[in-house]
Amino acid sequence: MDYEVKKSDAEWREDLGPERYAVLRGAATERAWTGELLDEARSGVYTCGACNAELFKSGTKFDSGCGWPSFYESVRPEAVQLIEDRSLGVVRTEVRCANCGSHLGHVFDDGFGTPTGDRYCMNSISLNFTQVE
Repeated sequence: MDYEVKKSDAEWREDLGPERYAVLRGAATERAWTGELLDEARSGVYTCGACNAELFKSGTKFDSGCGWPSFYESVRPEAVQLIEDRSLGVVRTEVRCANCGSHLGHVFDDGFGTPTGDRYCMNSISLNFTQVE
């Protein structure tokens, strides 16, 4: 996919720092229950931690009990890129920012009780949050 935001690996490393780089550009996963946005309950918008593209609205966030911030849909379907992931020997669906290609987390179809049935399980460190009054 051709992303709007393009940077060299060295530029990403410098801009993101080691922890964010590992998740956003290296597809690592932060430890469950450790992300600072897990319990964020204010009204606002969640954006990509690498390029600040809008990804999720607070009204779609729900407590899934999985240890990572969970949302039942993105701000618009084209805001995220969904990619088949077989890296752990099982088929999962990776979620990337459609603006810069950074790894955000995975989406699962076990968001029971939500309007979509989806659970976008995102790494806190891959997101920024901006409060909206």
